[in-house]
Amino acid sequence: MNPALPLAAAAVVGVQVGAAMVASRFAVDQTGPAMLALLRYTIGVLCLIPPVLAAGRVAIDRRDLAPIALFGIVQFAVVVALINVALAHLSAARVALLFALAPTMTMVVAALLGRERIGATKAAGVLLSFAGVALSLAEKLTAETGGSAWTGTAAVLGSALAAAVCSVLYGPYLRRYPTLPVSALAMGAAVAALVPLAVAEGGVATLPDVDATGWAAIVFVGLNSGGGYVLWLWALRHASPTRATAFLSLSPLTAAILGAALLGEPVTPHLAGAILLVGAGLWLAVRGR
Repeated sequence: MNPALPLAAAAVVGVQVGAAMVASRFAVDQTGPAMLALLRYTIGVLCLIPPVLAAGRVAIDRRDLAPIALFGIVQFAVVVALINVALAHLSAARVALLFALAPTMTMVVAALLGRERIGATKAAGVLLSFAGVALSLAEKLTAETGGSAWTGTAAVLGSALAAAVCSVLYGPYLRRYPTLPVSALAMGAAVAALVPLAVAEGGVATLPDVDATGWAAIVFVGLNSGGGYVLWLWALRHASPTRATAFLSLSPLTAAILGAALLGEPVTPHLAGAILLVGAGLWLAVRGR
């Protein structure tokens, strides 16, 4: 297999994450964090059912069912619900920037667990990518202070850490089983876990008030979740966690580019410099074995 293919898949996911954060910002105030996550991954599961059925039955060892389901609950229910909480308190730009710490967290977790040997070049690449996304958003981030900002910051940092841990621990199961059934099992477990949270949040009562823009955003992030997560697990199966998650640095950059394309925001020197930094950082992070 061409070693560039898993990295290309990770890059696509990085772009999808940024676009989904922007879309989620339209809907989270109308649905609530848990309800938005439930709707998102219900659509995602429905997208996965046809290809899973077409691929045929895959036997997963009973001992592995619980860990895969648990990782799915964390990766979907916890990570995305926390991101939605953060989006209710912070701008999408700040959330995307903070979530871009996930590659650095993944590098540290992988090193602590002995899953990867992190050299100076790879570490420099990840940090350079983060510097790039910070520069790209420097002009957009406002001084958001107060308890609400601290709540949002804590939520998105917790989300990034959970994503980093799952990215490392998924490895053995992704090498043991095909990507599609693992994705379906993980996402289905997350949907089941989100149902009581959405009900307790009162999200069901908010559905009649969701407008057309909100539903369009929900469908968009749902479709992205189904296909995007399969790509993400496939990338983790064929590339190291640190190399794959380095491409999450594309998510805040995507938000800035979408702002320029859809909202008429100018491509400033900050953004141009950020593109160069992110490109150089990704090259350093993925070069070599």
